[in-house]
Amino acid sequence: MTAPVDDLGTPVAVPRRVRRVVSIVPSLTEAVAVTCPDLLVGATDWCSHPESLDVTRIGGTKNPRTDEIAALRPDLVLANAEENRLVDLDALRSAGLAVWVTAPETVPAALTSLRRMLSACGSPDPGWLDEAEHVWAEPEPGPRRRAVVPIWRRPWMAVGRDTFTGDVLARLGVDNVLSGHAERYPKVVLADLPEHDLVVLPDEPYAFTAEDGPESFSAPSALVSGRHLTWYGPSLVEARGLLRQQLAAAVARG
Repeated sequence: MTAPVDDLGTPVAVPRRVRRVVSIVPSLTEAVAVTCPDLLVGATDWCSHPESLDVTRIGGTKNPRTDEIAALRPDLVLANAEENRLVDLDALRSAGLAVWVTAPETVPAALTSLRRMLSACGSPDPGWLDEAEHVWAEPEPGPRRRAVVPIWRRPWMAVGRDTFTGDVLARLGVDNVLSGHAERYPKVVLADLPEHDLVVLPDEPYAFTAEDGPESFSAPSALVSGRHLTWYGPSLVEARGLLRQQLAAAVARG
């Protein structure tokens, strides 16, 4: 039987029946925990959802303890091309583990990626995935905004080209002014940013707050949930409504 391929087109030797899964991406952890919780045996220290998650912790997304992952004897390790380092994925493969890598850059690609990943885990399509597909089916009506989307400061970094985050915002009527940048997450000089009328400040990976971030910009700032802006999984069901409210509140204040 031909081995299934992950988002990068890499064949993955998935066992006929998957019984043990380790996830080294918080959003994928949530997807598996909500859909087939009995499979999950390990996750990162940053895997915070669902709140009841009780599995072995194996370090962070950028520094997973690969020897401890191997010791859990997973049938499948779930990873992401952006979140995880190739050196760690290679170490897991060298240990004889099957590693499934996701790499969506749009909402539709994320929904397709999740279906394929959960299928590899042996799970049928969950109801939340169908609901998320329905929620995101139509573009947002109304006027569009031009936004910069910082993700870090000291140094300042922002969302650039070809990102899931940028596509989420575009579907909410917000165009990322750095979408044409050569880099996906460039360092930026605030004074040199393209013209914009909104700043979107998520609370992760940098925890922007009302006191830390908005004071650096003249445009209105929207403080938004980083999980709902950047995670692809069950959070997509409620993300559109929540982000719409958070963006609208910033525009109203501005």
